[in-house]
Amino acid sequence: MNQFDDIADMTALRLKIDEVDGQLISLLAQRRELIDRAAQIKAREGLPARIDWRVEEVVENARRNARAAGLDPDLIGPIWRALVEAAIAQEDSHLKGNVDDRDAD
Repeated sequence: MNQFDDIADMTALRLKIDEVDGQLISLLAQRRELIDRAAQIKAREGLPARIDWRVEEVVENARRNARAAGLDPDLIGPIWRALVEAAIAQEDSHLKGNVDDRDAD
């Protein structure tokens, strides 16, 4: 038995999926704020947006966490790689001065 076995019909299930999706969006918004802060720190320290070893570390962390949660790491790996590539583009935009830096030091 899993935690959702008490959901009796598709309407209730869809509502729960929508709720979880909202939580995921909220977490992605928090991650975006962290990436904005990373860009500020990288600008100050003269670091590039892309740090290859860190990209691989983040993806491997996601794969390991997926495996621990019972998810397929081969599914999560590419999703996380796409997430990281989007974050790099976001940082790069900041570093090139293409984003309003509201929270600069």
